[in-house]
This record gives sequence, structure tokens and C-alpha cells, in this order.
Amino acid sequence: MIGASAIPESPAARPMDVAVAVLTRPDGTFLLARRPQGKPYAGYWEFPGGKVEPGEAVAQALAREIREELGTCVEQAYPWITQVFRYPHATVKLHFYRVVQWRGEPHPHEGQELSWQPPERVQVAPLLPANAPVLRALRLPPVLGISNAAELGAGPFMVRLEAALERGLRLVQVREKEMVPEQLARFARDVAELAHRYGAKVTVNADPELAQAAGADGVHLTADRLARLKRRPDLGLCGASCHRRDELERAADLGLDYALLGPVLPTLSHPGAAAMGWPVFAETLKDLPLPVYGLGGLAAADLETAWRHGAHGIAMLRGAWRG
Repeated sequence: MIGASAIPESPAARPMDVAVAVLTRPDGTFLLARRPQGKPYAGYWEFPGGKVEPGEAVAQALAREIREELGTCVEQAYPWITQVFRYPHATVKLHFYRVVQWRGEPHPHEGQELSWQPPERVQVAPLLPANAPVLRALRLPPVLGISNAAELGAGPFMVRLEAALERGLRLVQVREKEMVPEQLARFARDVAELAHRYGAKVTVNADPELAQAAGADGVHLTADRLARLKRRPDLGLCGASCHRRDELERAADLGLDYALLGPVLPTLSHPGAAAMGWPVFAETLKDLPLPVYGLGGLAAADLETAWRHGAHGIAMLRGAWRG
């Protein structure tokens, strides 16, 4: 359990590692547990999990805790984000895993109450403070499509955009460096209007003012703009393109919602750029508190590979618009 009895007494002590499971059904709902009376933070809702024992791998601790708490055997879990949270009496390092396959219906084995909740409208309260930022991350879809009107043409791109939205795409970045400002403003408005009809969100590359004028949901920052930024833009959704660990840490420090990291594989857009590959990708984003999308040379078939290496999902320039 998170925030439970075995937390060390000194806040200055090394953070206690905790394995945390986000059990997620195919419909997107996830499992929360309510802490029973007699335990610290009784009545608070949390993601199930517990302390990592000495010499135990986090994934092993996750499987053990879920078996003990819920009587459920974890069969497929992906490393996700890590939150370091300071309670008044302790500091915990929460290693969140997305558990997408398990055997045995979860049942409360320790007196807790269970509830399946949708990320868009969680209806139980109060939540443990350390878990609140995770709910925002859960609302981000697994695939981000980057506009490609420069190659396809604005009209044909809009046709492909609608087809992708019909297939379930729910996050789009408008990135058209070749368009003049007036054309880009019209194009961004058209993309936002169409995407919103399908319940999708839209960010505009680099320009918060244009994003607001176009009715978009937020802005996507370039690495250069991220480096110069003093505080997070006052928009609903903020992401950034990153290529190094320090840039990812900067995005996290500013409280951005997500980051793109790449190129993971060789790309047509940047044929001379060195690709980091999946092992370096995984090491670069390890223990970060914000969701990270893999970018560069990826197709829909790479999504599970990205999950296995700690990514929230994948971002695609061309692959998002193929049938």
C-alpha cells in the first residue's frame, strides 16, 4: 500500500521504493483501492501496491504485492512513470507500472474497498496526494499524430485526419513550418474544429498565442523554446520535444504534461540524425515523473515495444495518417 505503515520515520532518509500498479481494463477504466480503518490515511483512495523489499526488483515487488492485496496474478505490466513524493513523515519513490493483463478478478484481501474508475471523471475521494498527478497522465492517449500537410497537401491531409480520428486518434500536434502565418492560423483552426468533433485534443507547435487563437487545447514546445522558458505556459495542455535527459528533466521541472523523445529509429525527415535505439531511449527516460512518447521512425506496430521500454506511447508524423 502507498503511504502505509512501513514508511521510514526521517524525511531526510533515502526515499523508500514502492511498486504501484495501475490495473487498466480495455475500456480505459483503472482500479483504485480505499485504505481501511486502522491504517495511516484511512479512507483515502490509492493505486494498489507496496514497499519494495531489500534485494527485490521493482517488477517482482509489484507482482507480489498485487497477489497479496488482490489475489491477482500479474501477467503483463509495463514500466511507466516515477513520482518522488514527500509526506510530512517520509519520502517515497513511487514506481508506477501499467498492468494490462492479469489472471484472477481482483478482490480485497486486506479490508480495502475497490472501485474501477474512468480517468476523465474519477468519482471517488479523497485521493492520496501522491497519486493526483498520475490521473492527469492517464488521460493522455497512447498515440500522438503530428500533422503532415507539407507532404500530403492541406486538403488531402484533412481527409486523412478525419479517417484517423474515426479510427480512434485522440491527440494531434499541428506542426507545419513551411506555412506562412495566415495559412497556418487557418489550418490550425480547421484541425482543432475537426478534432474537437471527435473528442480529440490539439496542440500547436511552438506558439502559445497561435494555439489560443486557433482554439487549440495547448502548445507543443520545441527544445530551444523549452530551454528559454521561465514558467509553464498558461494553457490546458503543454508538451515539449526533447533529445536528452536534461531536456526531459527541464520539462518535468516546469510541470509540462508530456514530452517527446527521439529519434528512436532512423527517420525520413532527418536522414542524417543518429537514432538512439530502444535501450538508450529506456535509460534516458528512467525514473521520470512525466509521460514520454517515443518519436522517430515509428509505426503503429511499435507501440507495444515502446511500452516495454517505459514510454507512455508513440508519436508519428507519417504513420498516424496511414490507413
